[in-house]
Amino acid sequence: MLDKQGIAKRIAQELQDGWYVNLGIGIPTLIANYIPEGISVEFQSENGILGMGPFPFEGEEDADLINAGKQTITAMSGASIFDSATSFAMIRGQHIQLTVLGAMEVADNGDIANWKIPGRMVKGMGGAMDLVASADNIIVAMMHTNKRGKSKLLKNCTLPLTGVRCVKKIVTNLAVLDVTPDGFKLLERAPGVSVEDIKNATEGRLVIEGDIPEMKIA
Repeated sequence: MLDKQGIAKRIAQELQDGWYVNLGIGIPTLIANYIPEGISVEFQSENGILGMGPFPFEGEEDADLINAGKQTITAMSGASIFDSATSFAMIRGQHIQLTVLGAMEVADNGDIANWKIPGRMVKGMGGAMDLVASADNIIVAMMHTNKRGKSKLLKNCTLPLTGVRCVKKIVTNLAVLDVTPDGFKLLERAPGVSVEDIKNATEGRLVIEGDIPEMKIA
């Protein structure tokens, strides 16, 4: 199965030249380290940067340059820094071609829950609700199961929703899946993972058609 870096590498294969891409907190931030050769992509972080680069090397961090998750980042040549109003005008104006988010749960109809676990203190939902309401292309990066081994790909989300019927694709440590009207359609399986492993780890409806190829991770 994949680790977090592997999930980021696989999602990076979805990037297209010239796209503006928002990266959410967690696994999505790693994608900036794995842009395929030959394409140019502008990464946006909702706290107010367009042109976000990969994570800095140790000793080269700038504490004043951070992403939405408060991690230190780098800025590409020509990057822009701006306020949250401008950042969310980009998002709400649908100027972002792809949004990549983490999630605690995804339902087989595309619902996503990624901001709150009842009973735990949270600062707020952040910008996730704007992102899922405005973006046409949403990929979720997540682990297939929780720490107790329970599926996070469900028939119905149990946690408070962030968005309804909005997720298009999911990349987990086990698989790549599209969200379709019939449920999660299995597209690829992680190296060393069988279709049976994915079946056992998926609570929601799972569509399996033909032979499922193994992911190719560069």
